Amino acid sequence: MNEEDLHLAKAMVRMDLQDSPRLAKKTVVGRVQEKVQGFRRTRSLNAPSPIQQFGPCGRIMKNSALVMTIQDPASQRLTWYKPPLSVLVIKKVRDVSVLQPFVQLVRWLMEEKRMVVFVEESVMDDSLLQNNSDFMSVRDKLMSFSDGKDDLTDKIDFIICLGGDGTLLYASLLFQQSVPPVMAFHLGSLGFLTPFEFENFQEQVTNVLEGHAALTLRSRLRCIIMRKNEDTSKSSGPPTNLLVLNEVVIDRGPSPYLSNIDLFLDGKHITSVQGDGLIVSTPTGSTAYAVAAGASMIHPSVPAIMVTPICPHSLSFRPIVVPAGVELKISVSPDSRNTSWVSFDGRNRQELFHGDSLRVTTSIYPVPSICSQDQISDWFDSLAECLHWNVRKRQKHLDELSDLTHSSSNDTLDSLEHQMEHLES
Repeated sequence: MNEEDLHLAKAMVRMDLQDSPRLAKKTVVGRVQEKVQGFRRTRSLNAPSPIQQFGPCGRIMKNSALVMTIQDPASQRLTWYKPPLSVLVIKKVRDVSVLQPFVQLVRWLMEEKRMVVFVEESVMDDSLLQNNSDFMSVRDKLMSFSDGKDDLTDKIDFIICLGGDGTLLYASLLFQQSVPPVMAFHLGSLGFLTPFEFENFQEQVTNVLEGHAALTLRSRLRCIIMRKNEDTSKSSGPPTNLLVLNEVVIDRGPSPYLSNIDLFLDGKHITSVQGDGLIVSTPTGSTAYAVAAGASMIHPSVPAIMVTPICPHSLSFRPIVVPAGVELKISVSPDSRNTSWVSFDGRNRQELFHGDSLRVTTSIYPVPSICSQDQISDWFDSLAECLHWNVRKRQKHLDELSDLTHSSSNDTLDSLEHQMEHLES
């Protein structure tokens, strides 16, 4: 029984005794045990709710409009309120090793699960697949789409990725609002976001389709570019309103000068960034570009936004983590010698001019990533297997029979070498 449980149980006992004096005949120990059994916290990924009374007089002001309920991430499990009928299969491009698993999966989904399978239009014309008889037998039954032309909203129930982390980032790009559940198989080079192995894919996909899977809700950032001289009549340029899964990067581009960027948080000027640039990332993106720039790695269930400078001119400018609910505004400083460039998950790179600004907030549309085991195990397995986190040779234990352990402080290096030569002879 920890101190918090004991405090809560005693408080409940005092309340009950005040309401009914006859209960005072019961032993205090028995009452405490009963209350602790009823109020003991189970394992949760959320922090415990803090007590809202501080000392005899202070407490948090109650405001029903600001009360919110956050579901425990450990309890997030996939459920289908109607059977999924359509599936989007995204495969890694220009990788011959993915072709056979791709054909095997597509045929199984169509023939065994009777699902409508969507693929990219470029897959239909892949020269390597044209020579595959298994693929050609189902080719005419596939549904295709063209990125940037066809809207997949409300057409896809389920997404399966075959490849590396880039396939999951591409799925995030395709769905700029609600994203169907994503199941990612590790067939790429890194695979930090792809926890499933392909060997027994039939069993694993069947379990997911039956609703037996944990979910990690990977938050995304809503990024909006506000142009100083915006012309609403022009729509042929690059998109200025995007959701990113990993990060948005603002850098100096081809200029030889330091970038000079003003950073605002909820309208308050925080600092000016002088250096190569700035990374604003999600917890999912904390293990990508941000970690290479010196940021900490944050579990994707932690609600936060990370701000990491790229080679800052000031060595005291350390990466920071801010609450997920804030709005960041990033703009080119008026006295900057050059403009800046911005990219979204490595795509849609465009220039930020003087007077332009970038607004970044946490989106209400996360990516529901299906777990192979659970949120904690999958993440630490990825740290160990992909990043070799804290992997090193273990220090040898001291040998009790070693002459070094029995040497006195007066032993010199020459005397120790002499003893070792004597032992070897």
